Amino acid sequence: MNKYIGKRLLQLIPILIGITLLTFMLMNASSTDAIDIMEQNTGTVWSDAQKEAVREELGLDKPLPLQYLSWLGGVVQGDMGESYISGQPVFTTFMSKLPATIYLTVTSILLTILLSIPLGILSAVKQNRIADYLIRFWSFIGNALPNFFVALLLIFFFALKLGWLPVMGNNQGVKSIILPTITLALAMSSKYTRQVRAAVLEELNKDYVLGARARGVRENKILYHNVLKSSMLTIVTLLALSIGSLLGGTAIVESIFMWDGVGKMAVDAILTRDYPIIQAYVIWMAIIYVVVNLVTDILYHFLDPRIRLGEGIR
Repeated sequence: MNKYIGKRLLQLIPILIGITLLTFMLMNASSTDAIDIMEQNTGTVWSDAQKEAVREELGLDKPLPLQYLSWLGGVVQGDMGESYISGQPVFTTFMSKLPATIYLTVTSILLTILLSIPLGILSAVKQNRIADYLIRFWSFIGNALPNFFVALLLIFFFALKLGWLPVMGNNQGVKSIILPTITLALAMSSKYTRQVRAAVLEELNKDYVLGARARGVRENKILYHNVLKSSMLTIVTLLALSIGSLLGGTAIVESIFMWDGVGKMAVDAILTRDYPIIQAYVIWMAIIYVVVNLVTDILYHFLDPRIRLGEGIR
């Protein structure tokens, strides 16, 4: 197990180098100069001499390969550079945004689990009955509605019309997290309810369930002790993918609700051509998905003894 984990973590190194190099090249292929964006943000007009001085100070006058190697060397030493816009250290800026994203991720995942697993099980058990039809209709509607539209609807009804919740920001405690959490959880739970239903139905139709019923085993015991446990592989996979995307920051939702997290930081950095911030975000996304996939593989190992890490199914 330890050898496998170490191997997977070592694989992160070439992945990070490849992703950051590609991102670095694409950013510098843009027709918009970062110096021009910085000039616009100051609201003043810079002379050509001033622009060249700033470009030299930031190292943007060097050839692209040297810029990348200089940046990579700094990252290895724990220095991600400074923001072109705020002038603050990139690592400090990133870490200040991360708690808000983690908070939103945890609440969204918990609400998704509370909605999708019970509804998916109920829909499977009540197959082709009224409850099943209602749940499937709800999941269809939830899948069809984009996040930004759901967010605007929630803001209109609960913030503007009823005045129960704040419109945006994350400075009003628990109330601030409710609307963005519901926005994210509705879409995810709609999708996962259907997946849980399909996984449970597949298990219910297997021979071991028929055998257990023939022996007189109670239906609840079959469902919760056998069927649900066997279905956990599908559920864990879905949740792992969601955790990865949420920790990367949900840019649209965070921007709509002005939730000061990693996703909003990335959108702002892209709009202002703040390349050091964008590179830090790219590194974070790569690390998150490698780690999430690693944790998922380890959970597979414990949930299904037939699975052997690195060896497949025997």
